[in-house]
Amino acid sequence: MKRITLLFIVVLATSFLSCEGPEGPQGATGYSAEATVYETLPINFLAPSFGVFYVFPQAALPSDHVLVYRLSGVDSGADVWQLIPQYRYFSDGTFDFAYNFDATRFDVNIFLEGNDLQTLNDNFRLGQIFRIVIIPGQFANKGGKITLDLNDYNAVIKAYNIDERKIKTIQ
Repeated sequence: MKRITLLFIVVLATSFLSCEGPEGPQGATGYSAEATVYETLPINFLAPSFGVFYVFPQAALPSDHVLVYRLSGVDSGADVWQLIPQYRYFSDGTFDFAYNFDATRFDVNIFLEGNDLQTLNDNFRLGQIFRIVIIPGQFANKGGKITLDLNDYNAVIKAYNIDERKIKTIQ
C-alpha cells in the first residue's frame, strides 16, 4: 500500500512539474467585436469630385455594416445626426441633390450627387461633418438583418454601447 501511495505521489508531482515551461510566443491580436465610430473633420464638397475618400485605420470584416450619418444641426445643445443617403428635392418635387456614400470593408467614399452642384448653397457644400459607424455583423439577427431603426443615431449608439468619448477622428 505504501508503494502504491508513493507511486501515486511521484506521478502526481511529476505531472505538476511537467506543466511548467517557457511561455510561448504571443498569438495574433484578435478582431474586436465592438462597434466603431469615426468622425470626419469638416468637409468641403468641391468640384470636380464633390466627394471625399477615407481609408479605415482598421479593415472591417466582410459581414460588418457601414452606416454614415451627417451632422444636420443642433437642437437644445444636442447634435442632430441624419442617416445618409439623404435626398433633397425642389419645391416642385424634382430631384435637387443628395448626400450619399459607398463603402468597402477598407474605405468609405462620401459624396454629393445632383444636377448642378456648383450652384448649391454653401451651407450644404461646406463644413459638413459626418460620423461613420461600423457595426459588426454578429450583432445582426438571423438572416443578417438589423431590426433596430438605423435612422435614429442615438438609438444605434445606445444599442451598441458606443462610448462617444472614444469616437476617433478620421482624416
